[in-house]
Amino acid sequence: MTEIAKKPIKITETILRDAHQSLIATRMTTEQMLPILDKLDRVGYYSLECWGGATFDSCLRFLKEDPWDRLRKIRDKVKNTKLQMLFRGQNILGYRPYGDDVVEYFVQKSIANGIDIIRIFDCMNDLRNLQTAVKAANKEKGHAQVALSYTIGDAYTLEYWTNIAKEIEEMGADSICIKDMAGLLLPYTATELIKALKETVKIPIQLHSHYTSGVASMTYLKAVEAGVDVIDTAVSPFALGTSQPATEVMVETFRGTPYDTGFDQTLLSEIADYFRPIRDEALDSGLLNPKNLGVNIKTLLYQVPGGMLSNLTSQLKEQHAEDKFYDVLEEVPRVREDLGQCPLVTPSSQIVGTQAVFNVLTGERYKMVTKETKDVLLGKYGKTVKPFNPEVQKKCIGDEEVITCRPADLIGNELPKLESEMEQYKEQDEDVLSYALFPQVATEFFKYRDAQKTGVDAAVADTKNGAYPV
Repeated sequence: MTEIAKKPIKITETILRDAHQSLIATRMTTEQMLPILDKLDRVGYYSLECWGGATFDSCLRFLKEDPWDRLRKIRDKVKNTKLQMLFRGQNILGYRPYGDDVVEYFVQKSIANGIDIIRIFDCMNDLRNLQTAVKAANKEKGHAQVALSYTIGDAYTLEYWTNIAKEIEEMGADSICIKDMAGLLLPYTATELIKALKETVKIPIQLHSHYTSGVASMTYLKAVEAGVDVIDTAVSPFALGTSQPATEVMVETFRGTPYDTGFDQTLLSEIADYFRPIRDEALDSGLLNPKNLGVNIKTLLYQVPGGMLSNLTSQLKEQHAEDKFYDVLEEVPRVREDLGQCPLVTPSSQIVGTQAVFNVLTGERYKMVTKETKDVLLGKYGKTVKPFNPEVQKKCIGDEEVITCRPADLIGNELPKLESEMEQYKEQDEDVLSYALFPQVATEFFKYRDAQKTGVDAAVADTKNGAYPV
């Protein structure tokens, strides 16, 4: 076994993206971010995660902001630290696979507008759905990080993770991230996993987890001791709960050790002081639900991410069937097994959860089947680690032909059509990409943008003041 070189641990700060996505539904505005960027830039972070994920949709839909403008403004103020984004493989930041030309153009424009590191993942861990984005990032001289959606199950052995890591390195990725979206990675399992990966590949390994189950800080400690290169943390006012471990705590944990970050706690304290009133305001308004700040042990018991738990609760409430909660939780792993033991991350978590609700409420499994469940069973989301349950597949899709190719191979070039559809609203090249991802939402935003220039009418003004649904 190779000796692990002890070196200062690098940290990616998530306060500008995943921390507020996880706790306050991605509602932090650009205006709230700008005054603190200078201090964030002075900390010495490996990178600032500030874009991608749900920020794009949220900017357009709820905040009436141009996400591209946000990125440019952040880049303008952050001179020393790399900027990072989250990218859903062939789905980009949307919910369907896009043509290769759209993926390539989105990567090109993301890097041109200031992104240094693109973290690319696929909900099925089907590497075919990542190839186009990785090649595009390589071509644009960006850092292509491939994130593996971490999950557990009999198919997810150490051999599975090391084999897929080798393929990722060969694909041309610059680093690998273990993306533990549900907080399922336990401390001693992390030791084993990180050591195995470090012995398998030469590229850096990063670890991203959520505090939902209460173990993430301990997992980070063992991962760092095992040789992980970078960990993701959040400044304390937006840490813990469904977010990441607290930056200041991890910095202090490693102080005086070979892993010491050298970060200035006084500076981190000033940054925390800045974000605390934003957190308190979110608590007072109800935007931040105190339930999201606690430990949810059901995450470990049922292997269900925190966000998925809240979705299930609201779906059952709408159907006046809250008493079926535990029946649904027990059905989730069964549906997941039927669908090839897929990881539970956007959008597969929503697909599995909704199908589990239908199976319980109708009293017959797969009596009602969602379009998305059928699409998974038709191979439209990619290849799963295990075969589908053949009986379930037959019941849901009958004799329909299952695709075995890369799903995007069935999609032609889309940009010319998209360009012609939104031409009247175009003010910058990037507008076509906003439209490609969210046609209706982007069109509404473009109309709002036009109205701002010609004199705002009352309805639009109300939208800006927060009357828009949250």
